[in-house]
Amino acid sequence: MAFQRNPILLCVLTLMTGSVAAADNTTEQYINDAILPPIHLWQGRSEALLKPADHPWVTDFELSNGRISPDYETSMAWLDKLIAYSPMLNKVSLGKSPQGRDIWMVIATADGAATPAELAQRDKPTVLIQAGIHAGEIDGKDAGMMLLRDIVTGDKAPLLQHANLLFIPIFNVDGHERQSDTNRVNQRGPVNMGWRTTATNLNLNRDYAKADAPEMQHLLQAINLWQPDLYIDVHVTDGIDYQYDVTFGYNTRQGLSPATYQWLESRYRPAIEQALGEAGHIPGPLVFALDNADITKGMSYWNPSPRYSNGYGDARHLPTILVENHSLKPYKQRVLGTYVLMEQTLRTLAKDAISLQAAIHKDRYAYPQRVTLSWQNEIQPFTWDFKGMGYEVETSPISGDRVVRWSGEPKLYAQLPVEGSTRPAISVSRPAAYYIPPQWQEVITRLELHGIRMTRLEQATQVRGERYSLSNPVFAEKDYEGRQRVNADISKSFINQVLPAGTVKIETKQPLGDLAILLLEPQSPDSLLQWGLFNPIFTRTEYIEDYAVEPLAQQMLAADPRLKAEFEAKLQSDQTFAANPKARLRWFYERSPYYDSEYQVYPVLRGL
Repeated sequence: MAFQRNPILLCVLTLMTGSVAAADNTTEQYINDAILPPIHLWQGRSEALLKPADHPWVTDFELSNGRISPDYETSMAWLDKLIAYSPMLNKVSLGKSPQGRDIWMVIATADGAATPAELAQRDKPTVLIQAGIHAGEIDGKDAGMMLLRDIVTGDKAPLLQHANLLFIPIFNVDGHERQSDTNRVNQRGPVNMGWRTTATNLNLNRDYAKADAPEMQHLLQAINLWQPDLYIDVHVTDGIDYQYDVTFGYNTRQGLSPATYQWLESRYRPAIEQALGEAGHIPGPLVFALDNADITKGMSYWNPSPRYSNGYGDARHLPTILVENHSLKPYKQRVLGTYVLMEQTLRTLAKDAISLQAAIHKDRYAYPQRVTLSWQNEIQPFTWDFKGMGYEVETSPISGDRVVRWSGEPKLYAQLPVEGSTRPAISVSRPAAYYIPPQWQEVITRLELHGIRMTRLEQATQVRGERYSLSNPVFAEKDYEGRQRVNADISKSFINQVLPAGTVKIETKQPLGDLAILLLEPQSPDSLLQWGLFNPIFTRTEYIEDYAVEPLAQQMLAADPRLKAEFEAKLQSDQTFAANPKARLRWFYERSPYYDSEYQVYPVLRGL
């Protein structure tokens, strides 16, 4: 299914460009160009990475002059031939997708390691590079195929002398095969693009914390087994127009991995940006405008939560880089920029591995006494010189709202203010441990998937700890990522509780202790409670009839003068309550020994 043997695709490309042969000296064109902002011809030194059509290991991407990305079957057939050719390469299936496709990972090492144990024996740093978590954003796959080719058939084998590469060419394999030339209208190429979400319509880059999708479960198990030192997640942007073609970011210094942030900022970013600049690209930080129709208002500095790859990496102390290539740049330009980033990553990892591993160790064993669960925005103490594009704002005759018309002309927006979610909003003290009753098997299984260490009580044990009681639950009006999210007010009390045999104990002084805190504290936005895994505790299952609670209430008032005073005060202060017979009877039921003592009680105990 190589490019020159696909007459239908050849016809499409010929209609778009006049002729494929003549297109080598023109800007790549796509069927959605008529509705996208204008672009300029790009030429960079990285174009020298492209192989000619007669090269024995040319890729379909190169044969099409950077316009197409082959389908799953063709991509893996090409990689299989390369793996068979070189003892430096192996592959392993991480597991099956819902539609039955293997999620393959290529293992690239100098001496052909094929298992996690063999990789660990090499005592070299390892980078895991993942492409296609959003399958239409597939730049990383074609870049990785070229890089592997050049390592095993060209002059770049030295890249593996001091570093190992794990490469997932297509993570969202089912979404990859939902291909169309009308997917991702805001993106310039490839011609046929995959779909953003999985076959079950889940967004994998919202699934790291809750781990609902089989694909994500396979990936988390792979991370636990292969233990990479660096993790790269390759995407393509949506949003505004600007000059940068490759942007990338990671956790903030205020997060849970400040030492790895410092390494990424002082060692990784300068090396990558220099390599990209020398290759003819314009690198930059992750950029989000506060107002897409008024760039002068400033930029947004993102502090992601653990539902996202880079937020998850912060929580588990795995340095994670989110690459966002610019969707409005041609596909060839984006893929070549990704190649440069991947290549330089291997060089930087080999050069600075000791300092990176020291930073990871420092973060994993820091055990801060207070852990921030959520953040709020604040003005940052720095500004950005933003390499943007000129634009005008008009009133749309279609929508009646403001609409931006990008000119395609470069423009520098100097010293823009920056806002970011870097001020702690909610934080908690670090408990010694969490205790989860054995009946909450789904929760326990998710925590095991993340690799969090746990033990089980062999016999019933009395534990003193803190218990959360929940009230006023608010359920989301709409489904989000396959879940009905919930939030609730909390109160906390100290109790002595006998926990049954089989209860799971999770100590927080472990490498993934911070991740456990973010998953188990109810107020954390990515807690398993807010994702709905504890929703049954909000269901009342036992009741009392009015004819029974009425005489019960009379007995309670006669026996307890303080309760009588409290009831009378409630009647005086709350007219709505006083006028509601059901509420008045329920008030007594809730204070009676017949009331469900576990209703709206969070079943996870915080151990002291």
